[in-house]
Amino acid sequence: MADQADVETALAALAANALYPNGTAAVSVTGVVYRVYRGYPASPVLDADLAAGIVHVSVAPAGGEVRDVTRFPRVWREVAPVTALLSVAVNGVSAFFSGNCAVGQLAGVMVNDETFPYAVQATDSPATIASNLAALIRNSGRIVDYAGSTLAVPGADRFTARVVAGAGALQEIRRQVQDFKISMWCPDPATRDAVAPVIDLALTDLNFMPLADGTYGRVRFAGVTASDGGADADLYRRDLIYAVEYPTALAQITPAMLFGTTVIAANDVTLGNFQS
Repeated sequence: MADQADVETALAALAANALYPNGTAAVSVTGVVYRVYRGYPASPVLDADLAAGIVHVSVAPAGGEVRDVTRFPRVWREVAPVTALLSVAVNGVSAFFSGNCAVGQLAGVMVNDETFPYAVQATDSPATIASNLAALIRNSGRIVDYAGSTLAVPGADRFTARVVAGAGALQEIRRQVQDFKISMWCPDPATRDAVAPVIDLALTDLNFMPLADGTYGRVRFAGVTASDGGADADLYRRDLIYAVEYPTALAQITPAMLFGTTVIAANDVTLGNFQS
């Protein structure tokens, strides 16, 4: 079931892909270093990074109410299976991604008992898959080594990575529209003017973006705001606001099982921690 977090994750991935089409191990399209994430920046970290010329790009709700736009009948819709073109090879605590990316695939890493699923976007490559998964794992507080199409989690006791393709059926039970803002926190106006069009064009070019549960969110431009820190503050910010219409859906057969864990105690078997 897609929720606000899934939409934020997908938007952050699209912004990161636009800025780092070859993954964050390569140089960005503007030559500047970017940190792309969900939520808001911490002031001490932001201040230090701006002084070093590093730009933050954050994704968060834009405020306002979530609008219920449910209008479709409750029918089961078959999700066509996708040929698994992307592959991953695991060696110890490292994963190497290769092959071709296609919408409908799901890539993920499991570190110990914590799972990190990622819905493959149309703009992805093996390098951006590894890059976006590395960002998700780092957000959990873990140390990640990342280069090219390979990521590694040195402190992991248990590690695995998988790629699966969508299948099954979904029934939409609700549909909502919510505004999200992609904020660019820059050290000077020139940097702000360089980064904003890159992200704006990448999102404007979309009609729909895939979400981790096999559904899609409709992306539409909703506005832009800008603010300057003034003479005493080296902060120049622009917010791109996009409205995303996304469904809440039931899965009769999950689009794909990425990970599953089994806990056995005595004669009792409990299944849990499924990611699809």
